[in-house]
Amino acid sequence: MDKAAGYVDRIIYRSEDTGYTVLALAGEEEVTLVGALPMVSVGEYIEAEGELKEHPAYGPQLAVTSYEVTVPQNTLAVERYLGSGAVRGVGAALAARIVMKFKGDTMRILEEEPERLAEVRGISERKAAEIAEQVIEKKELRQAVMFLQGYGITLKLAVKIWQTYGNGIYTIIRENPYRLAEGVSGIGFKIADEIAKKAGIHADSDFRIRSGILYTLQEALGEGHMYLPRRILMRRVETLLGVELPSIERHLTDMMVERRLVVKDMPAPEVPREAPDEREYEAYYEESLRSDEERQAVYASGPWYTEMSVARRLVDLSRGIRGSAVGIRAVLARVEKTRGMQLEERQREAIRVAAENGVTVITGGPGTGKTTTICALLSYFESEGLEVLLAAPTGRAAKRMTEATGAEARTIHRLLEVSGGPGMEDAPAFGRNEDTPLEADAIIVDEMSMVDIYLMHALLKAIPVGTRLILVGDENQLPSVGPGNVLKDIIASGAFPVVELTKIFRQEEAGDIVVNAHRIQTGEPVDLAKKSRDFLFIRRPDAASTLAAAVTLVRDKLPPYVGADPSEIQVLTPMRKGPMGSVALNAYLQEAFNPPAPGKAEHAEGDVTFREGDKVMQIKNDYQLAWEVRGKYGLPIESGAGVFNGDIGVVREVNTFTEEMTVEFDDRRTVVYPFKSLEELELAYAITIHKAQGSEYPAAVIPLLAGPRMLMTRNLLYTAVTRARKCICLVGSAETFYAMAANTAEQRRYSGLALQITSCAEGI
Repeated sequence: MDKAAGYVDRIIYRSEDTGYTVLALAGEEEVTLVGALPMVSVGEYIEAEGELKEHPAYGPQLAVTSYEVTVPQNTLAVERYLGSGAVRGVGAALAARIVMKFKGDTMRILEEEPERLAEVRGISERKAAEIAEQVIEKKELRQAVMFLQGYGITLKLAVKIWQTYGNGIYTIIRENPYRLAEGVSGIGFKIADEIAKKAGIHADSDFRIRSGILYTLQEALGEGHMYLPRRILMRRVETLLGVELPSIERHLTDMMVERRLVVKDMPAPEVPREAPDEREYEAYYEESLRSDEERQAVYASGPWYTEMSVARRLVDLSRGIRGSAVGIRAVLARVEKTRGMQLEERQREAIRVAAENGVTVITGGPGTGKTTTICALLSYFESEGLEVLLAAPTGRAAKRMTEATGAEARTIHRLLEVSGGPGMEDAPAFGRNEDTPLEADAIIVDEMSMVDIYLMHALLKAIPVGTRLILVGDENQLPSVGPGNVLKDIIASGAFPVVELTKIFRQEEAGDIVVNAHRIQTGEPVDLAKKSRDFLFIRRPDAASTLAAAVTLVRDKLPPYVGADPSEIQVLTPMRKGPMGSVALNAYLQEAFNPPAPGKAEHAEGDVTFREGDKVMQIKNDYQLAWEVRGKYGLPIESGAGVFNGDIGVVREVNTFTEEMTVEFDDRRTVVYPFKSLEELELAYAITIHKAQGSEYPAAVIPLLAGPRMLMTRNLLYTAVTRARKCICLVGSAETFYAMAANTAEQRRYSGLALQITSCAEGI
């Protein structure tokens, strides 16, 4: 551990959002300190510990892990501290008068008798109180940070905890540290548990068991589950906490009484022909054997009420419109003639059903005419004088919808006028809701398989009864990244009309992407040896030759073949880890496509090096992150907030002085990331198939070698193949391809939306 001590000479840079600071420390020799030092001011004396690193441009810097601030010790230091701007409203001249009045007693006066500052010319009683408040706040924050660091909490988290709880942290840490996991983003159960151990909280304490139950259900949400079966929850909590089941059962019952948990009976699940792994199979088997009374679902109260609200709102919408679309065939005939399209009977049926019902689902695989149906549906509604809104879950999907229909389509977030604000790191605020609903006669949402329960809830809150809602998607695609199984559950409920499009249009012209995608989905054999213009399989025996072939395809072969830039061609993979995972692929592809070069700035964050020119992807929803669209001369012409999971862009600038990186996303939005926020980004030369859902590329390359069986599934392969518009190239092992096509196992998602819809529809 390296150390440095001295007076703060100057603040070089500080982020007001994160508290990240670069400062110069004057001691025996000048030292640069970097880290979360939000309240440190010029003139203060610091004793800091950390790791001394060599910055490529600015030389040695101490990355601070802990520090202690001492108040200025002499009158000159006190005057410099007060006049540095550390205290708002006090400049150099006023600082000099304060020190002249109180001399060596100045700091004690500030902390213990602040009202006496009013004795100084130019300071009113009100201003004296304001100065004292700032000085006390700084002192309290320093004390709090030192206290929290004693429990192993990092500087950055310590500041966050202080901003959330203030002086309440002392009681929380000593009595119930698990509250931190509920109230502070970045602190999960495991960190809170470590703090609790250091604070002397017993392993079987009420706080620990209750927090463990809620943490387990929160982790399940991250896996896509809305609830866990009671026995599975109990087993997971027992493993997590190492306490006996009767204690867990008792707290589970108490939390139900307090309505922090909701327990509901669920019908018997089907035991699948194949399960992803042994543990999951046992869970299915146990559930299938138990009586209905024992088959209980345990929800955290939030997910339960969200799911119930979605069900109720869908049912209300479905009842808001019931009627007959008189003369629809004649209108559709005019639409077909005007738009130069030829609809088949199922497409006409889909439009009729959507016109006559409040909620309609249109589903089908690739090439079955979903996009044509949306275009015709839009034309029909507009011919009837109805206002229509178009939306999709991602920017890429919305862009494709706009290109296909000629009408503006927006992401669901933008449609709902998302905005950020204090405390909104993990949850968005929407300008459109029950109080300010969307104004439309019909809303069409594409790529519904990607919509999770929370986004669906936000959308439904903004749709008034009397508006038609048309949900379009492929139920055989992968489920949403977020929790729930919305599209499949809506279909499974049987409460709303569903029109499935099955005919592949112009099959002889559709190409092998469409034909083979349907063969994969239905379990029919795919001939990988067949010569094809758009479905290519290149056999390679190992990782090295597979990677080399992928680079050649992306850089040399595919761009002229599909008429696209190499940056538009996407490498897709089933997994994150392993030799064919996105992490390893990105390191390899970055070296191939954007190697280090003189004058090309870069910054290493953890195990990843970001370099100017890199292709990157946002990996979490950030509703506060500011963006702007810049015009010809770099001046902003549009601005807003919110960057979302799956957005892809290019690193335009890495500024090692200001510790910031500028990224321009596909839709020309430019975002400036502080280096401390780069955990929200990852390289995107290769992305997982899950992340590619809802996107379409001119061409895609899929390296296929052996991987975990629970990941290498039919619906994953089906989703990957359908991401390419002009050409799909699979490289690697034919045996792996056939094994994936044969693996029909799907990790079950515990979701009760279908049952909730049925209950609402039946008036239960």
